Amino acid sequence: MSFVVKAVGILQQPANGVLLWNNTSVRNMATLKDISRRLKSVKSIQKITKSMKMVSAAKYAKAERELRAARSYGMSAKSFYDSLEVEKVEGPQKQVLIAATSDRGLCGAANSSIIKNIRAQLTDPKQNLEGTKVVAIGDKSRAGLARTHAANLLLSINEVGKRSLVFGDASAIAQQLISSGFEFDSAEIVYNKFKSAIAYTTSRQKILSNEAIANSKSIQVYDSTDADVLRSFQEFNLASVLYYAMKENATSEQSSRMTAMDNATKNAGELINKLTTYYNRTRQAVITTELIEIISGAAALEQKN
Repeated sequence: MSFVVKAVGILQQPANGVLLWNNTSVRNMATLKDISRRLKSVKSIQKITKSMKMVSAAKYAKAERELRAARSYGMSAKSFYDSLEVEKVEGPQKQVLIAATSDRGLCGAANSSIIKNIRAQLTDPKQNLEGTKVVAIGDKSRAGLARTHAANLLLSINEVGKRSLVFGDASAIAQQLISSGFEFDSAEIVYNKFKSAIAYTTSRQKILSNEAIANSKSIQVYDSTDADVLRSFQEFNLASVLYYAMKENATSEQSSRMTAMDNATKNAGELINKLTTYYNRTRQAVITTELIEIISGAAALEQKN
């Protein structure tokens, strides 16, 4: 005689006498298992983001202290380039765009804002793309620009942000740019200028070539300025501006990563609360369904007897 056992709501025996699992109960149990696994993974993610926030907070405090000392290098070189009187040259010019990004992500839009800024200039029809080259400082700028403007990449520099940036690193980058063989008329550093722990702005700093500085009316008033002196002065100014811009960008990166990890931790906490509530409701629904099946099976047996 064929029969159906609903006392536990799990087993069924059809006419062929083979026991099968109740699909409804198995589906509910799998749902609870999936929710539990998802809840566990979100809790692990929250621990990671909280730890990354604490690490970024410590790095941000150190980067902000170092930025105060680096501003004396950058402000003097910046004021020199801004106050220099240079005659405008008509026709296409050779230009270098220096993208000061980082090797790591998870810092909000700190890197993407620089990449979008440079990409917008490279895709501008008014710009002469053949005379514009890009120096990518950091893996993020190299990866972001290599897909669309690989022909414009002149230099790619990485592993700069593994340790605290020093002036020697900026000097080495400046030396590589000068010795690259590309004679540029002007250059611009695209970086994030630090404003506060929650704000930064994508800025540009113009750099002039050695020839442009030599032909400036402001430099010609000095008598003892030969070619070697001007070249040494231009190399030092380039290294100083690079050091300042990279320090500004490093501080902005750490503050942005700290904010991003804080938001990720809060979002994970909200998701944990929602998943916990959903897990409890689903568990209660499974228990209620099983109780109903037990009661229905017992009532059916009483009526049959």
